[in-house]
Amino acid sequence: MNGDEQLLRGRVYGHDHDDPNPGPLPHRTYATLIGGPLDGLLLDITDWRPEEIDGGAALSTELGRWPGGRALYDPRREELRAPGPGVMCRFYYAGDMP
Repeated sequence: MNGDEQLLRGRVYGHDHDDPNPGPLPHRTYATLIGGPLDGLLLDITDWRPEEIDGGAALSTELGRWPGGRALYDPRREELRAPGPGVMCRFYYAGDMP
């Protein structure tokens, strides 16, 4: 694991690396990002409807194939989701887009 990967682990997507509390909050619901440039980050999906979760996410990042582009993450439909709060599901890397 390199320094960038260690910096991302256990942090919530969208929080700065120097945020005093970059980790998850106990009353929020998260998806774990698996693979790709954002591997190990948590995505806050607290206010997402089930159909939004099913649609996955296109997340802005400077770490992907196209800096300033988006990393695409999707859930696997066959995986069960735990009721929130906490980590309820996983989103898997599906590629990048400019």
